[in-house]
Amino acid sequence: MRRLREIAILLLLALLLPLGAAGAEQPEEQHFVLTFVGDCTLGATPSLFSAKLGLVEIVGEDYGYPFRNVQQYFSEDDGTFINLEGPLTDQGYPAKKRFAFRGPSRFINILTQSSVDVASVANNHARDYGQVGYESTLSLLQEAQIPYVEHEKTSLFTLECGLKVGMYGMTYQRMDEKQMVDAIASLRKQGAELVIVAAHWGSEGSYRCNEEQRRLAHAAVDAGADIVWGSHPHVLQGMESYGDGVIFYSLGNFSFGGNGAPDDYDSVLVQQEVIRSVDGTVRLGQRTLVPVCISSEPGYNNFQPTPYEKDSEEYLRVLSKLNGTFQ
Repeated sequence: MRRLREIAILLLLALLLPLGAAGAEQPEEQHFVLTFVGDCTLGATPSLFSAKLGLVEIVGEDYGYPFRNVQQYFSEDDGTFINLEGPLTDQGYPAKKRFAFRGPSRFINILTQSSVDVASVANNHARDYGQVGYESTLSLLQEAQIPYVEHEKTSLFTLECGLKVGMYGMTYQRMDEKQMVDAIASLRKQGAELVIVAAHWGSEGSYRCNEEQRRLAHAAVDAGADIVWGSHPHVLQGMESYGDGVIFYSLGNFSFGGNGAPDDYDSVLVQQEVIRSVDGTVRLGQRTLVPVCISSEPGYNNFQPTPYEKDSEEYLRVLSKLNGTFQ
């Protein structure tokens, strides 16, 4: 009788085990959201550094000011990427050029208090205060634990969400296609799940990308890049889905202390979904565009980007610039 009871218990366990396995938690896809914006000059030229309506004086020690009206997007995503166009330094001397930008070193607090996660310094203003100003900016970013990418260099880091990102930076001063392709391959070999090329290129003031931009962007995606993130023209240029990647030719200005009265106030905040499948492969998902005015006040630039009202004339104008129909 005891033996029969043991057999019955074993049979019952055999029946229940598959049920338990079926009821166990199964692995699921993971979804991440990355935010990309354009040029952020968190400072000014020497002549405007102390100007009453300049960015430095307006911000003062209110470090949340520049990104206050887009903070909800920055704080709720899995990674916010900005083009830091100009050094944050109290050292060095301005370069002998028409526009040499600088923000005080304490403005690193703008990034840390606004949930900025990654900065590109691959641009033509990064060394506006010489090598000493450039290196002190990199030191600030390192101390703040904000990953960055430099011109003709790679960067590999893991976001807090666990996504391993590889980046390569380049500027219009020298854009070597082979070096870019080799860098992308190297990042993949090092285990980058997502590869981003930060490209500072194109013609200032042009709403259309040029042939060199298009050729290099396509070459980047063909080589394995997922996202090409463009800057420099100071206005919006089109976006393109190409192969398995996406190209943002130029996201224009964002919080731009370099000009208090620009000709164009339109910008955009892009939120790109990234999906990690159960098998570990990563692909791009949906994309959300948030048309933005670079100022919260009409008539002048107060350096506080603010979303346009949905379906307003300004909102639709931004979309037309991004889809290439703007005249």
